Amino acid sequence: MNSKYELMVMVDAQKSPSEKEEVYRQAQEVITKTGGRVLNSQVWLDRYKMSFSLKKKTEATYYLVNFESEGAFLAKVRELLRL
Repeated sequence: MNSKYELMVMVDAQKSPSEKEEVYRQAQEVITKTGGRVLNSQVWLDRYKMSFSLKKKTEATYYLVNFESEGAFLAKVRELLRL
């Protein structure tokens, strides 16, 4: 049985639009390659100031991906996304 999940992808806001889209596309590919199905995806926040810095970056573009997958595939998704 498939369950629904959300994935938030944060990309350095200083990257070019094409670099951001590539990271976003790769995250969607990981989901589909592991047997999941992307239900909806969108830019959630663009150039948003984070509450804390990550790797000395203070702004990020947030992408929200809603997907459905079997729970057994989540370990593969985490591994491929390096979470």
